[in-house]
Amino acid sequence: MSLVQELQIRSGNQCELCTSENTLSVYEVPPASNANSDNSILVCKTCLDQIEKTEQINPEHWRVLTETMWSEFAPVQVVAWRILSRLRNEGWASDSLDILYLDDETLDWAKKTGDHESDGTVEFHQDSNGTRLYEGDTVVLVKTLDVKGSTLSAKLGSVVKNIRLVHDNTEQIEGKVEGQTIVILTKYLRKG
Repeated sequence: MSLVQELQIRSGNQCELCTSENTLSVYEVPPASNANSDNSILVCKTCLDQIEKTEQINPEHWRVLTETMWSEFAPVQVVAWRILSRLRNEGWASDSLDILYLDDETLDWAKKTGDHESDGTVEFHQDSNGTRLYEGDTVVLVKTLDVKGSTLSAKLGSVVKNIRLVHDNTEQIEGKVEGQTIVILTKYLRKG
């Protein structure tokens, strides 16, 4: 039996966190290295996007954790604890976190990623108008920029196609101007 089939049977073919039946996939709970039913859960796309911080966390979506956190399966408990920790500023989440008991081994696993230390907000790359940027977008410069270490000057109104996001800095993107790849601050561009 495959891992997906095992998790479908275990979960009743529902997301193990929010009970949705739409767009389910296997989520290997970090820092797991070999996916199996002891370190993986079945989740919907909405949960997965918020767990992996590709979308902002929606506290209302997670209210169901007050019930699903009581799962008998450790990987479900770990993710529930991590999400509740990120939402600890919500009264209901803080209350749930206070009563959620994890044995020492499961609690150690839950704390390993350090995810519980941050709040629920996620920062994304945004242009000067606050519009979210994605890999491959086209942007337009809103200011003439002198490129450090070069004689190149990126002119106001220049179009930069197929940008790449700088993953460790939400205030920077990379793009080609006049055939040269440069780093551009997001505050000096708008989505085109």
